[in-house]
Amino acid sequence: MTRVYGLFEVDAAIVDLDGTLVDTLGDFVVALNRMLAELPAPYRDFTVDRATVLLLVGKGTENLLKRVLRLAAGAAAQDPDSLYDAAWHHYERHYLAINGQHATLYPGVLAGLQQLRAQGLKMACLTNKPTAFAVPLLKAKGLDGFFDLTFGGDAFARKKPDPLPLLKTCEALATAPQRTLMIGDSSNDAQAARAAGCPVLLVTYGYNHGEPIRAVDADAFVDSLQQRVAP
Repeated sequence: MTRVYGLFEVDAAIVDLDGTLVDTLGDFVVALNRMLAELPAPYRDFTVDRATVLLLVGKGTENLLKRVLRLAAGAAAQDPDSLYDAAWHHYERHYLAINGQHATLYPGVLAGLQQLRAQGLKMACLTNKPTAFAVPLLKAKGLDGFFDLTFGGDAFARKKPDPLPLLKTCEALATAPQRTLMIGDSSNDAQAARAAGCPVLLVTYGYNHGEPIRAVDADAFVDSLQQRVAP
């Protein structure tokens, strides 16, 4: 096993994407607003900003789109879920067109991943973002070479915070959950890790549904992926 962050004895690391490696709020805002503009009233007259999207991301694209549609519908009589298929079609097209263009790496991400990789860890990226969005984003930001495997929210039957994606990723890495560190930014990651039996490290700068990250049950917190944790 390898000792990482001065605290964890592990063989592998599973790393979240949005809010952990890359600040993707800009991409979400642009794609969502372009999607809304193609829908009928009152949706086309509604826009979202970073502050709104910050509270909505983290549980997969399906959940994000449905919550945005409900906000946009307001008191309208139309059932917003009836527009989901059309909304997804527009969103997918716009997101793929701008994927990564309005997103930035968080400070310390490259150095942190280099440190983890240099320690010989097996590494996987596990995100609730669809795989078709996640893989190009990692490549666009120069992160794809760090990971042995990448799994999106559509890779398994359930998404985080369910433990299934972590258990399946451990299986694919051929590592035991208790020797596989989950690195994320939210209660989704922590809850999934706890249920799967993985140790969990959370970054303090990501997206946690508007809730204080240090109130989440985790083994340690870091302000940067290249930061050492005191035992």
